[in-house]
Amino acid sequence: MTRTQDDSIPATLYGRLAALRGDLALSTERRRIYRRTVAELSRLSDRDLADLGCEREGIVQMARDAARRAVPR
Repeated sequence: MTRTQDDSIPATLYGRLAALRGDLALSTERRRIYRRTVAELSRLSDRDLADLGCEREGIVQMARDAARRAVPR
């Protein structure tokens, strides 16, 4: 009985793991930017936020948008 080696399975697995690692790095960076943006905007007064064209209720959405723009897929 001859044994054959199938290198495509490990290559596929390594490729998936590399892609997962890349996705995790992007997600971590987006989360870092999101948290920093929320913290910075939360420290601003209502007047400063109004100067930026934002209300306090819009901070979360602005932070999400900032994180998406900063770290594209």
